[in-house]
Amino acid sequence: MQEEKSGMLYTGEDLKKLIIPLILEQLLTLLVGMADTVMIAGVGEAAVSGVSLVDTVNILIINIFVAFGTGGAVVAGHFLGQKEERTACRTAWQTALFAVAAATLITVIFLVFHQKLMNLMFGSVEEAVMKNARDYLVITALSFVPLALYNSCAAMLRAMNDSKTTMWISMIMNVINICGNALLIYGVRMGAAGAALSTTFSRLVAAGIIFAFMFRKDRPITYRGQITWRFDLGLIRRILYIGIPNSLENSMFQLGKILTMSMVSTYGTYSIAANAVSNTVAGFNVLPGSAINNALLAVVSVCVGAGALDQARYYTKRLMRTATVFVAGMTVLILLSAGWIVRFYNLSPEASLLAVKVLSYHGIMAVLFWIPSFSLPCTLRAAGDVVWAMIIAVFSMWVFRLLLSYLLGTYLGFGLMGVWIAMTVDWMFRALCYTLRFRGHKWENKMVH
Repeated sequence: MQEEKSGMLYTGEDLKKLIIPLILEQLLTLLVGMADTVMIAGVGEAAVSGVSLVDTVNILIINIFVAFGTGGAVVAGHFLGQKEERTACRTAWQTALFAVAAATLITVIFLVFHQKLMNLMFGSVEEAVMKNARDYLVITALSFVPLALYNSCAAMLRAMNDSKTTMWISMIMNVINICGNALLIYGVRMGAAGAALSTTFSRLVAAGIIFAFMFRKDRPITYRGQITWRFDLGLIRRILYIGIPNSLENSMFQLGKILTMSMVSTYGTYSIAANAVSNTVAGFNVLPGSAINNALLAVVSVCVGAGALDQARYYTKRLMRTATVFVAGMTVLILLSAGWIVRFYNLSPEASLLAVKVLSYHGIMAVLFWIPSFSLPCTLRAAGDVVWAMIIAVFSMWVFRLLLSYLLGTYLGFGLMGVWIAMTVDWMFRALCYTLRFRGHKWENKMVH
């Protein structure tokens, strides 16, 4: 009530309705990748390693689509804050149109040049791992267009504070994926190809459902009356002003992960498998933070559009405190159950021991440094301060995540643990830079008109 009387744009109840479905949605999204990894584990470590290698590449592509959706959502959020709903609707359609066009081009490139790409990135892996990776890559490439459409629509729903719809659609996608895995991996015995087919079909269904939802006329953002095959260059420029730096940042970040994955692949199959499991479980560790970051982006975009910069600061601090509490809770759960978790993956004793060490280290460092290094840039992006955020992220990734990984992991012989230590040093540097930027005022005047 105090928030309502003081003119705050969001009440505590509004934030709760936005955040809780986002956390559940993030959980369900992670289950897609986890279901593939766990269910493919029965086929053998070569299959697990092959799928995990390709998932690293697929995340690079997904991040491009997420960046486009983020750009559109930020611009649409600004228009909502300014009470210009018709322009917000036009922004939503242009975002989807551009994302689908980009996804089509990427799909063609992957289908035509997949073998050369695989040899370039993972040429030193065992032949069995390469075969599984190749099968998984070619099939999942067919899901890029529906995935681009899904992310564009989901970003707009979050901009409208409707995270419940995306949660339910994510649930449907997960059920389809898990059932498809059971049929194609265990029933038909298609291995990695079966997991890829199931994932692709589930994404196609989810894209169809969420696209239909975007035509509802009772929403502030709708596709009704906006269908056109022409690009609105003015809106596209604003969307890409946010989306391109964000996409470059995410792409460089994921490219760094791919390069470190190539490094890890030289440490042996057990290190690849331990890294795959650690990446999956670590995703659950920071899951609440990732969900709250989506909420933060939507909330701050509307605040900036409305000119309420003091509220943008207030909600940033409030949501970051909430995220820290949740991430700490997840860390305690993982520390208590790490040994029990890795048993589900049927790893070798060496891989299991290494995975437990990595997860324990990651959990502690996530509580200390993950939130400021990944939440604060959401506020900067929502305000249009994307170029500076990108420069810091790319610099930190190349210097700390990549070069330090080589120094610790390969040159000094720390192996996989060295790679994960370098990753957390990257977090520390980002957290310092973003905190200093947020405390200043330059980011408050970056919104594009």
